[in-house]
Formats: sequence, C-alpha cells, structure tokens
Amino acid sequence: MRWPERAANAFPLWIGLAAVLAWFQPDWFAWFRGGWVVGALGVAMLGMGLTLTWEDLFRAVRMPGQVVLGFLLQYTVMPFLGWVAARWMDLPPALAAGVVLVGCCPGGTASNVVSYLARADVPLSVLMTAASTLAAAVMTPWLTAWLAGRYVEVDGWGLAFSTLQVVVLPVLAGVVLRNRAGKATERMLVWSPLLAVAAIAMIVAAILAQNAPGLREAGGRLVAAVLLLHAGGFALGWGLSRLARQNEKTARTISIEVGMQNSGLGVVLAQRHFPDPLSALPAAISSVVHSLIGSLLAGLWRWRDGCLPRGRF
Repeated sequence: MRWPERAANAFPLWIGLAAVLAWFQPDWFAWFRGGWVVGALGVAMLGMGLTLTWEDLFRAVRMPGQVVLGFLLQYTVMPFLGWVAARWMDLPPALAAGVVLVGCCPGGTASNVVSYLARADVPLSVLMTAASTLAAAVMTPWLTAWLAGRYVEVDGWGLAFSTLQVVVLPVLAGVVLRNRAGKATERMLVWSPLLAVAAIAMIVAAILAQNAPGLREAGGRLVAAVLLLHAGGFALGWGLSRLARQNEKTARTISIEVGMQNSGLGVVLAQRHFPDPLSALPAAISSVVHSLIGSLLAGLWRWRDGCLPRGRF
C-alpha cells in the first residue's frame, strides 16, 4: 500500500486533529468559507467519481437486493433518527434543522475507506454510496423539507439544485474522466482518497472555527443528538440487515453505509439554504462523530476476525 493510501486510511485522526486545532486556533480556519467549501466538496465528489466505472453505475441503477436494502435503510432510518434526536434533545430550531438535514443526506465517501478497514464488502459499499448520492438530488431536499419544515423554512428546489451541482455532477465528471482518460487517471486515483480526506477535514475545521461560541453554548445537547443519530444508524443498519438474513460481511457494509453520512454536503446545503449559520454546525460535528465511530467499529471487527477460527467470517 502506497503512503497516500495509508495516510487516507487514517482519516479519523486527521479529522479529529483538524477539529482540535480549529477549537483552539479558530483564526487558522475561519477564512475557509463560501466558494472554498463548495470547491472542497466538489474535489471530494470528483475523487469518488474517479473510483467508479459506467459498469458500477449501471449495476447501481439495476439495484441488486443488497443495494436496495441499504438504500431503503439509508433514507428511512437516518432521517427518522435525525428527527427523533432533534426533538429528544430539544435543540434550538437552527441546530434541530441541521441535525435533520444530516440525517437526510446520502452516504459519505469515507464509508468506502471504513468498509475496507472493517473487511466488509468494498464494491458493495461503493455501489451503495453511488446509489444514495445519485438519488440525493431528489431524496435529500424532499425529506428535509418534510421533516425540518417545522423548524425553518426549507427551499426544496434550491436544495435539489445545489445537491445536483456539488455532488451528482462532480461524481459523473469523475466517471467520465476515468473512462475517457484511462491510464492518465491512475496517478490521480492514488491521491484522490487523501485529497477527499483533506477537503472534508478543512470543511469540518472551518465550520467549527466559525461557530465555536454556538457550540460552547449548546455543545452537550448537540453532541448527544449527533451521537444518537450515528450510533443508531450503525446499530440499526447492522441489526436490520441481519434480520433480513444478510451475511456478516454484507451487514457490516450496510451498517457503515447507513451510519456514515455525507456531512460535507450537509454543511454546503445548510450554509446556502438555511437562514441561521448555526444550522451548518451539526454537519461539522457529524463528520467527526461518524468517522470516530466507524473507525472504532472497523478496529473491533478486524480484532474479532483475528480471534475467530478460520471460516467463521
């Protein structure tokens, strides 16, 4: 494994480090806003597109049973948990809307890295991420308007256009580039995961730096709500998959896909379409929380595999 890949696999460390630095040195990251955030997310999505082929996308469109199951859990379990967490913790309207928005986002690109580390089904992970991402232009604004509309006014069409602009188009551009350029993209493929990690880390750090006072004021309840959202997603993703008689490897993959959201997209959509800038804060916290939970689960599963007799996996 080349060093850029090894560095990308340590993404929870980089995101955690960025969050800590932003908390103590906010001036280092507060400038990273507006077009910088949109561009960074576009880089991450382009990198994901470079890992896909047209065959991958066609398989996602045909949706075999496991992809259908993961897709349904992604857009039912997580939006419901986001709504429950916001109400249970009695968050202020802006933060509540942000938590619901995170729950309505598609699966995160970091889930593919965690699936690899957890010895799950990486091709299935990529397919599920692609399917939920391509559907996000419809599902994310519709679900957000339905569930978060009681907290803030939600522009569903604006959310749909932004999702298409910063997620779907860069992913498709990456697929086209890989299929047209061929070998020329091989060097880019080595670096694209690390660039995606760097982009998400900068987005997280910038939002924390810009909203540190609001986080200090509502920090405990907000972190608890985001923990409930993601811990519930990982647990229900695995448990419901096993109830649906999926094997352990598939259940791990679906658990990771359901539990990890595209928090960078949540940041961009909140900044563009929600009136209170605090609405972007839950997405920044989300990126740290789901990365840490995912990496801990991956380590636990790898340790468990090492302790089991051969053939049990």
